[in-house]
Amino acid sequence: MEEKKVYKIDDIARELGVSKTTVSRAISGKGRIGKETRERVLAFIEEHDYRPNVIAKSLAQNKTYNLGLILPADFVETEFSFFKECMNGICEVAERYNYDVLITMGTGENLSHVRRLVHNRKVDGIILSRAVTDPEIPRYLKMQEMPFVVIGPSDDPDIITVDNQNQEASEELTEIMLLKGVHRMALLGGTQSHKVTEKRFRGFVRAYEKNGISMEHSPVILEISNNHVMVMKAVERALEAGVDGILCMDDVICALVMSCLREKNVRVPDDIKLASLYDSERLEYNDPPITSAHFDTKKLGHNAGLKLLDALGETIEEEELALTYQVVLRKSTAVSEGT
Repeated sequence: MEEKKVYKIDDIARELGVSKTTVSRAISGKGRIGKETRERVLAFIEEHDYRPNVIAKSLAQNKTYNLGLILPADFVETEFSFFKECMNGICEVAERYNYDVLITMGTGENLSHVRRLVHNRKVDGIILSRAVTDPEIPRYLKMQEMPFVVIGPSDDPDIITVDNQNQEASEELTEIMLLKGVHRMALLGGTQSHKVTEKRFRGFVRAYEKNGISMEHSPVILEISNNHVMVMKAVERALEAGVDGILCMDDVICALVMSCLREKNVRVPDDIKLASLYDSERLEYNDPPITSAHFDTKKLGHNAGLKLLDALGETIEEEELALTYQVVLRKSTAVSEGT
C-alpha cells in the first residue's frame, strides 16, 4: 500500500501556484485574501487531509495549546481517585479542542512550579484543582494576567470557579440523619484551609438551624490529618460526648473512623450511625456500606476545562454539565427495628 504524502504549507503553495503567506492566511482566516483563492486552498486541504503543524500554529498565534493543571502538593494517596476522575474530565475536553494538559504540583508556600510554567510560557491557562483559604497562587496568577480556573469556591468575584454542591449536600445529609433521630452528631473533618471544609461545615450548621435543634451536644472536630492516631483521638472525643452519630467530611476520614469503631467494638449502625459527605468505592463495599453524598467528579473536571478554554477565547461547542449530587442511603444509617 502506497504511503500517503504528508503536505506542508510550502507543498500546498507550490501545488496551487500561490505564496506560503496566502496559504497561511487561508488556513488562519486572517489577512486579506480573495474568496476564490481561499476556497481553492481550503478545498485542497480537505482533499489531502492536511493538518497544520502544531508548533508552527502555536508560534503564529503566540499560543502553546497547553493547559496547566496544578495538583496540591499535600494531597495524600487516598485522595488520588478524586483527582484522577477530575483529571480525566479535563483531559477529555482539552483533547477535543486540540489542547494538551501539563500537570505539576503546587502549594501556597512554594510557587516555584507555577512560576516556571508562567515564565517559560509553557501553558496558555491554568486549572487549580483545590480551593484554599490562603489564595497565594490565584493572587500570583492574577498579577501575571494568566487565565485560570479554580475547582472549588472562592470569595473573590473576579476568579472563575467551578464547584460541586458541597454545602447543599452537607445540609441534606445532615438533615436526613437528624430526621432519623440522630441529634447528638459529631462532625469530623480535615484542614480548615480547604474551602470545601468551610462549605460542608456551613451545610451541617444550616441543617441544625433549619430543624430548630441545638448543636450543644454535637461536637465539631476539624484539623484531623488522615492518620489512624488522630482519627482515633477524634472518635474517642466523640464517644465521650455521647454522640449517637458521626458525619465525616470525606471518605478517607470515614474509612479510618470505621476502623477505629471496630477496634472499640462499637457497632454501626446499632450503636452509632455513620455517614460521609463524599462517596467512594471503599465506602460502597464496606461492611456495612456507608451512607454518603455522591458526586460526579469527572463532570467537575469537564466543566473546569470548558471554563478555561472559554476564558482563552476558544469557541465552545458544548454545554457545561449539571453538577448535581445524590445522597445514597446505605446500611450505616439504618434505623433499628423497634426504635
